[in-house]
Amino acid sequence: MEFTELNTQMIARLEAIVGRSFLFLDNETRNDYGHDETEDYVFPPAVVLKPGTPEEISSILKFASENHIPVTPIGGRTGLSGGALSIHGGIGLSMDRFNNIIHIDENNLQVITEPGVITHNLREAVAEKGLFYPPDPSSLGSCFIGGNVAENAGGARALKYGVTKDYVLNLEVVLPTGEIIWTGANTLKNSTGYNLTQLMVGSEGTLCIVTKIVMKLLPANTHNVLMLVPFYDEAEACEAVAKIFNAGITPSALEFMERDAIDWTLKFVDGVNLDIKPEIKAHLLIEVDGNFPDVLFAEAEKIATVVEQFRIDEILFADSEEQKNALWKLRRAVGEAVKSNSVYKEEDTVVPRYELPTLLKGIKAIGKKYGFSSVCYGHAGDGNLHVNIVKGDMTDEAWKSEVPKGIREIFELTVSLKGTLSGEHGIGYVQKNYMDIAFGPAQLRLMKAIKEAFDPSGIMNPGKVLPDWVNG
Repeated sequence: MEFTELNTQMIARLEAIVGRSFLFLDNETRNDYGHDETEDYVFPPAVVLKPGTPEEISSILKFASENHIPVTPIGGRTGLSGGALSIHGGIGLSMDRFNNIIHIDENNLQVITEPGVITHNLREAVAEKGLFYPPDPSSLGSCFIGGNVAENAGGARALKYGVTKDYVLNLEVVLPTGEIIWTGANTLKNSTGYNLTQLMVGSEGTLCIVTKIVMKLLPANTHNVLMLVPFYDEAEACEAVAKIFNAGITPSALEFMERDAIDWTLKFVDGVNLDIKPEIKAHLLIEVDGNFPDVLFAEAEKIATVVEQFRIDEILFADSEEQKNALWKLRRAVGEAVKSNSVYKEEDTVVPRYELPTLLKGIKAIGKKYGFSSVCYGHAGDGNLHVNIVKGDMTDEAWKSEVPKGIREIFELTVSLKGTLSGEHGIGYVQKNYMDIAFGPAQLRLMKAIKEAFDPSGIMNPGKVLPDWVNG
């Protein structure tokens, strides 16, 4: 697909829309907004714009559509699928200035927020009112709530409470044509026409720019119990996951970390100490939450009874907030620790939880076949396993030629187990050409038709989600 390159007259028109202070052409800013956390990719936009109102975004998109200029929405740049990369140059549309929580509605348990609010800040603001916003991606301290909507982000507590889509009630969006619309209603039930709101959630910036988000909230829980269970066999750790649910317990979080994930992260983070026997191969981090401590302790004891059927070492019960925070710090830092240790590629597989042992064993076998190692961790309770393929001492040629074959086999295995390519990171730039594994021609044709209906000029985050041969 060919796009128009920006010229001096076009830059002047864009400057008239946002003002000189919010238009950036310098290399430092362009490079800064040209990457996210996806491997080592850098695709700088030709210009970075920081609009401050939906009307400014409307003018930008209308101008871009008329002149066939690509527009890439850019949030907190914490994504892991390359969704915010300006692979065709053009306009990098930063949402930095959309950083206000507009209203916390305590009567209806809702919040109206702009998309540039950091997820942690939103969670803290509603918590001050005794309310709870559950989705908690590992990057919650730096990711934008708008990016969470774009990727349908989840996190550790998605197991019990659901992912971002389960909380979005209504969206104000700017379409590529420049039209500003609301997609739904601020109600818990809505059976009026096609569900445009849910279509936008997870669309990865390819259909619109989100400018306001209406989300439902929950009353805050007051207590939780956190336990760390060491396993002598990583497959048994995965097997224990389904057994916990079969016992009638739904934890608020159930996280899997294999040995390398723990070891690398302990070296990477400060202030976390954990004595692990050499024979331990994996851990489950398990949390139950609620308002009645006696009930939670009974559930924790029941979980202990289940996992004791497997080969485990002594269970660690976090006995203070400090220890709980340390264990969560350890879990949330795994991705960064792996990235700091080696060149890597991260895949975001998800299967029915009972199939986790088969998936894990298959990943290791595929790695052996193609000569790469992997570090696996993730949200085991909902079957979501993050697979970090590490380069280690592989040659550049093997890394380039063999790893993609292995990734394709991992995805084929995942889909054969009734799973799919991504649980929460999205497809973006790096997984798009594997979409044929999960979808046939009919599904891909429908997705392309939806894209064209919203974005007839093809300017919105081009080169993402759909495979190259579909876009072509």
